[in-house]
Amino acid sequence: MRRVLLILLALAGCQQLPLTPQDLQARKFEPVPDRAVIYLVRDTADVSDAETPVQLGDKRVYTNPGTYYRWVVPAGKHTMTGFGADSGTITVQVERGRVYFVQQWVAGTRMPGSTFLPVSEAAGRAAVLRSVLLTPR
Repeated sequence: MRRVLLILLALAGCQQLPLTPQDLQARKFEPVPDRAVIYLVRDTADVSDAETPVQLGDKRVYTNPGTYYRWVVPAGKHTMTGFGADSGTITVQVERGRVYFVQQWVAGTRMPGSTFLPVSEAAGRAAVLRSVLLTPR
């Protein structure tokens, strides 16, 4: 009986927390008519577990494996960069009313470095659905 109780407690600890209202809304992948939407996703296929800062314009977020961020931006060119020793960068040309997905991979532990790649809508949506929405600090 004690063994069954321990197994049940262990399984209960693995239960996923409910999604926040913001996460549920972001997972609708809705475009914004007069703006563009960029999803930055760092899913669990990552080589490093290091928290990594990423900058888009004057906004900075900190990604971890299994997280994503959703930016609503004006049409035009937008550059995403790693921050500090991270020299990863990507510039994305976006149009109003469209949704874009960028995958981030991070390698290294002491001085992690990012690689950013645009991905298809299908691959981006799948990665977001495996991840949790970040909120800016």
